[in-house]
Amino acid sequence: MAETLSTSKAELVAKAHEQMQRELAESPWSMTEKLALTCRILFDAGHDSGLAGQITARAEKPGTYYTQQFGFGFDEISPSNLVLVDEDLNVLEGAGMPNPANRFHTWVYRARPDVNCIIHTHPLYIAALSMLETPLVVSHMDMCPLYDDCAFLKDWPGIPVGNEEGEIISKALGDKRAVLLSHHGQLVAGSTIEEACVLAVLFERAAKMQMIAMAAGEIRPIPEAFGREAHDWISTPKRNQASFAYYARRALRNHPDCLD
Repeated sequence: MAETLSTSKAELVAKAHEQMQRELAESPWSMTEKLALTCRILFDAGHDSGLAGQITARAEKPGTYYTQQFGFGFDEISPSNLVLVDEDLNVLEGAGMPNPANRFHTWVYRARPDVNCIIHTHPLYIAALSMLETPLVVSHMDMCPLYDDCAFLKDWPGIPVGNEEGEIISKALGDKRAVLLSHHGQLVAGSTIEEACVLAVLFERAAKMQMIAMAAGEIRPIPEAFGREAHDWISTPKRNQASFAYYARRALRNHPDCLD
């Protein structure tokens, strides 16, 4: 006989979180493997734009981070073509060079000690939405990890190769986990690689949903309390780990060379 039909929602949420902590496994991959998997996951999710876009993760030594070797597309990244760089983009480990636009990641890392992974890409629907100089509108339950958690930079500061762009973008991000960059793309700042990857996938889907909804009519807002509730329900480390693991399994089926 059922025992929880009169249990409060708060108790059921707490019980579910406790069960997730107990039952969902930790990610089995190393940092560089997770970065390579993230590149393949995002390629399959429509974040490919030639050589544009960078994915970085803080390394153990302060002021250093891993990123992909410039010249390779997201669908070609494996741990072997990642590079370790310092804040001046000098290569400390690996071959080749990083994307010169990685410079603005340093400004975000310096402003946000809670951030350990940054994803910057130019996916199709986000890029299209950015051309309208329109903020992201979160009005669906699945997209609520971005509810009141996505900033907006209306004025394009030009190519993000200088220090000025780093200051502008990091200031626009503020304390949020994502920012829509007009006439440019998106940036996600996560406490883990898994969190950043999952948010980036959601971001492009949210932009696609918004473009479709805008073409059909006026987007209706969701109640703020429910938006925040869904944000906190979905935005947990264990949920991010489980979502990332699913995306990674799918990426490994599509890209069996990823971890070679």
